[in-house]
Amino acid sequence: MPMNDYLVLSRGQWRNDAQPEAVQQAIDAFYVWYEQGLAAGRLKPGSRLQPEVRFVADGLVTDGPFAETKEWVGGFWFIVAETLEQAAAIAAENPCLRFGLSLEIRPLEATRAHVTVATNETPASWR
Repeated sequence: MPMNDYLVLSRGQWRNDAQPEAVQQAIDAFYVWYEQGLAAGRLKPGSRLQPEVRFVADGLVTDGPFAETKEWVGGFWFIVAETLEQAAAIAAENPCLRFGLSLEIRPLEATRAHVTVATNETPASWR
């Protein structure tokens, strides 16, 4: 079965009741897991995201983000797997999940966008 790339979005913040030392241990364990995944070809590099952001829409540029704190994206990387389920299983190994973060796993769409193909951007009334 061919391997595919899956985008991983890290969301949320550390739990308020978590001990900073325990969270740091999870962060350190994450980087060990991450480096091992890169070396094994199960992961591809990503990055943490800085909190500064601009929101751009038609004729508008403003500060943000505007989502609730639990929805903030703190970073991203990629998983290499055969299926979305396999990618989710790999992501579930992330040690930081114990402290309030959540991960969104999304398959990448290799084809170019076209208005006749339903996508996340397609209004329900067009489907």
